[in-house]
Amino acid sequence: MPAIMAGVEEVEVVVAHHECATLRVGDVFLKIDSDQTRTDVEVAAMAAAPVPTPEILWRKPPVLALAALPGTALGRLGEPSIASSAAWAAAGAAVRMLHDAPLPPRPGRSPDELASHLDGECEWLVTSGVLPADLVTHNRRIAEMALRPWKPVFTHGDLQVAHVFVADDEITGVIDWSEAAQGDALFDLATLTLGHQERLSDVLAGYGADVDLDVIRVWWSLRSLLGVRWLIEHGFDPSSPGCEVDVLRSRM
Repeated sequence: MPAIMAGVEEVEVVVAHHECATLRVGDVFLKIDSDQTRTDVEVAAMAAAPVPTPEILWRKPPVLALAALPGTALGRLGEPSIASSAAWAAAGAAVRMLHDAPLPPRPGRSPDELASHLDGECEWLVTSGVLPADLVTHNRRIAEMALRPWKPVFTHGDLQVAHVFVADDEITGVIDWSEAAQGDALFDLATLTLGHQERLSDVLAGYGADVDLDVIRVWWSLRSLLGVRWLIEHGFDPSSPGCEVDVLRSRM
């Protein structure tokens, strides 16, 4: 730590909530997590993933130090992406490489487990008054169509657009692998394009495989319904323009 901190004028808080925090110190990111099993998953997934990932500089629980990636994030939820179609296609190609890789040992949630989680989240959204009942009910009917059997692949598990970095239309790295597990390939594709539906064709051009577009669209509803409470409880605003609540409204 002293060597890393030497000559650094400030520490930037990238994200922080009661479970974990990420700090930027110069060109080093320090991830501090209260649950070291998540860090174990992240380290193992980065080692196994066939796509660029951040260099692990050192690990001293509860801190994981990662080198900064070159380039910029593909985009941000709630903001228009300025990345080119070629960059989005490169992201699709990287996702395909991941999905074609050998399965990780960690099993993901089954359709039955997700259905139970969806029940609880929808009930909370309505009883707490966070969202109108008709909005929740409509999106729940859509979301349930994602809960079908799927062939498991190596999924990132939280492949939101801000976790994919690009430079000169090439992928320079993918971050935040703590949710990596066996799962539905279309969930990753839906997460990447959540709030950026107009980029789906670019992603699929790079992905290079026939996929069920309807299932990707229903995953948009499912991920948004499952995410609203977590975001609120961790200090984020899912009702910001272009974010999860707007995604749900767009499905009406």
